[in-house]
Amino acid sequence: MAVAETEREILVKHVMTSPVVTATGKKAITRVAEIMEEHKIGSVVITDEKERPQGIITERDIVTRVIAKKLNPEAVKAERVMSKPLVTIDPEASVREAARLMNKRNVKRLGVMYKGRLVGLVSSKDVLAITPELLEVLTERAKVLAGALVRPEGQAVVGYCEFCGQWSDSLEELNGKFLCEDCVQS
Repeated sequence: MAVAETEREILVKHVMTSPVVTATGKKAITRVAEIMEEHKIGSVVITDEKERPQGIITERDIVTRVIAKKLNPEAVKAERVMSKPLVTIDPEASVREAARLMNKRNVKRLGVMYKGRLVGLVSSKDVLAITPELLEVLTERAKVLAGALVRPEGQAVVGYCEFCGQWSDSLEELNGKFLCEDCVQS
């Protein structure tokens, strides 16, 4: 992806969770579950001795691969249950690329790797969290670009300020951008 395209998109590094909670593959599933509970999370990245990501364990993995098979979670090691390999993405990739990769690989979480190190985790929930706002912004932008955003006399334009990002019921056009009252006055 070209730099010019990336500048207009939300990047993975802006929505990822960091730092990532990890455990080694030698940990018992009970300990992995305790780690999830301690951190109030639904997954733990499994690493080797050198802290390189090997896979990921989710709550669903524990239910389907341990509990449903009536295995003893004290005796089952993380490396036996983890989904592997951990699918990864670069922090400079767009959220759109992350969503496509999740869909293509049928996963809900991606490890974010920078210079060979795990620096974050991005989930489908992270992507969905920004989707409603993006749809509204894209809709307004499409109207502007298509010339369809013509306001009748006396009617205000509503939407997100293109400078500060805040919602406004009365945007004003200034130098081809729609700004809230505060940004117009600044």
